[in-house]
Amino acid sequence: MGFIEILKAILLGVVEGVTEWLPISSTGHMILVDEFAKLNMSDAFIDMFLYVIQLGAILAVVYIFWHKLVPFSYKDNKIMIKKQTMILWSKIIVGCLPGFLVYLLFDDIVDRLFMNPLTVAAMLILYGVLFIVIENYNKHRQPEVVKLSQLSYKTALLIGAFQALSIIPGTSRSGATIIGGMILGTSRSIAAEYTFFMAVPVMFGISLLKIIKFGLVFTGWEVVILLVGMVTAFVTSILAIKFLMTYIKKHDFKVFGWYRIALGVIVIAYFLISGGL
Repeated sequence: MGFIEILKAILLGVVEGVTEWLPISSTGHMILVDEFAKLNMSDAFIDMFLYVIQLGAILAVVYIFWHKLVPFSYKDNKIMIKKQTMILWSKIIVGCLPGFLVYLLFDDIVDRLFMNPLTVAAMLILYGVLFIVIENYNKHRQPEVVKLSQLSYKTALLIGAFQALSIIPGTSRSGATIIGGMILGTSRSIAAEYTFFMAVPVMFGISLLKIIKFGLVFTGWEVVILLVGMVTAFVTSILAIKFLMTYIKKHDFKVFGWYRIALGVIVIAYFLISGGL
């Protein structure tokens, strides 16, 4: 029984690590995986687990982009503050404000009203269509922001407003922010990079809230399952992020749009057949 639960935690960690960064909705995939590989744990623990394994994904971002995210350097026996990195962090924080506010105000309401297969499927399909439409619109349009240093505070805040839309299950946090960035004139690579950076405080904050909500008392077995999921999410996230950053240098996001639409249809079909809708 214990070995099977560890395998489930690994599977969930892999799904989290891949789908958190690719704009294809981690929630949509988790709902399907949960149907076939549900952890034999309490509902409260599972709800917390599915959020907190994101900490592993966050560490992958910090690991890959360490040189861009760490605002300090050591030179001539002195600790130096990197001005451009501090400015970047200030823009990241500005971008995170709308999401934090929305999650604090509406998290419980959204979980109660919209955490269902139909909503997830609808958002998968809607944002899949948006990816295709926006890529077609941008085909003959040159991005205005091709470097992080060109990102204004206003644009950062507006991208953050798009990120806040991801509170609706099935939207995809990375999907919403990448779409927002592209609409606002950023290149695909800058939209993706800024999305990764905004994820660090946002996902850490959400994970912390979920841990506090669950309570700070864990059994030894719960700690093992949580660590397995986090480590798996960390390793898988490294691979997923590197893949995406290489992929978008030569390709657009249309393939993810079509994938989202197909997955949305599969979610609806599965739950109609199983009587879950």
